[in-house]
Amino acid sequence: MSGDDEESVGRETVLELRGVSKTYNGITALHPTDLVVHAGDVIVLIGASGSGKSTLLRCVNMLAIPDSGTVTVSGETLDPKAADPRASRRKAAALARQRIRMGMVFQNFNLFEHLSARDNVALAPRKVLKVDKEQARADAERLLATVGLEEHAHKRPSQMSGGQQQRVAIARALALEPVLMLFDEPTSALDPRLTQEVLHTIRDLSERGMTMVLATHEMRFAEEIASQIIYMDAGRIVEQGKPQQIFHDPIEESTREFVACIL
Repeated sequence: MSGDDEESVGRETVLELRGVSKTYNGITALHPTDLVVHAGDVIVLIGASGSGKSTLLRCVNMLAIPDSGTVTVSGETLDPKAADPRASRRKAAALARQRIRMGMVFQNFNLFEHLSARDNVALAPRKVLKVDKEQARADAERLLATVGLEEHAHKRPSQMSGGQQQRVAIARALALEPVLMLFDEPTSALDPRLTQEVLHTIRDLSERGMTMVLATHEMRFAEEIASQIIYMDAGRIVEQGKPQQIFHDPIEESTREFVACIL
């Protein structure tokens, strides 16, 4: 048994991909891919732009409908047909229920400009979980406090910095109590100072045991936070291993070339 296998013994499998692939207009963005994520794992995807990181993340929650393979979250396999706009209400409702288990944070903040930070965070629990308005607001304030924004709960997005807006987006993703958090280049639109604010929040989540899959170009942060690093190129997982191995003793030539360029 390998060291990685030994570490995963007894831990719940939160996410499993088997043969997941995706093609856009005849171009393969993601070749058939396998991935297993256990509870507490922090999986960091690295690679050049266009390497398939975002496509992999979007296939996990069916924002991109895979052409093949299966996605299983906490033992339930998602039905890609349910993501089709023509799907039956029953199938769509089942997928929506499964998606609640996954929080996703994008490059762009996607906040509602007319709502305060508190109401942005409270909206999904009210609409999806039918939580009472006052309870949802109280929970939102608690979540904003966990990302260091308790004093900004009343502000609208236009009154906050980019880093603060992204932290509101993280709090919003946490509001439905997901078992898995997905981050797609969450700091790419931020300057270095604001980037550190967001990375600090993600680091806190990892220390609290949140299971995460994160695509990032922040290599030093990736080395610090990851339990496993996945290097992707041309829509394939080229190499997967511990941060020390990937960054300092990679096996594959393309991994070595990438690491030499970015470190």
